[in-house]
Amino acid sequence: MRLGELLTEQLITFDVTASNKWEAIDALLDLLVRSGKVKAEQRKVLSDALVARENIASTGLEHGIAIPHASVDVLDEAVAVFAIARGGIPFQANDSMPAKLIILLLIPRKSIQKHIRTLTCIAKLLNFEEMRNALLNAATPADVLRIIKEEEEKSPA
Repeated sequence: MRLGELLTEQLITFDVTASNKWEAIDALLDLLVRSGKVKAEQRKVLSDALVARENIASTGLEHGIAIPHASVDVLDEAVAVFAIARGGIPFQANDSMPAKLIILLLIPRKSIQKHIRTLTCIAKLLNFEEMRNALLNAATPADVLRIIKEEEEKSPA
């Protein structure tokens, strides 16, 4: 599944400010609940899954990217939220750079192959500096979604 298929303008935010990755994950989960993509009563289970995954190894990647993710039993379909944190949020990445592009991804456990393919597609998408810069310079959620979908159309799924 492609990121552009998971996101809507309501699931893209420029408003995340956090002093660490745990606060960032909480803020993104809150956005998923507010958007109606996940139920409030699912939030703790989702948070626990994300924390458990993050404790295995940081999902902070190089070049200011973080992809906190988990597979869970309580969802029937994949959900994602995308944050642009221009000030950066510490995510314990290998290159020690703060995360400015953060994609939180939750996939049903029964769809683990889809989970792996989706993570691969996101990593490929953000692999190029031009793409990362375009996203960081986007002015609105609509711009972010357009940039992502245009790039995804260039390569096969």
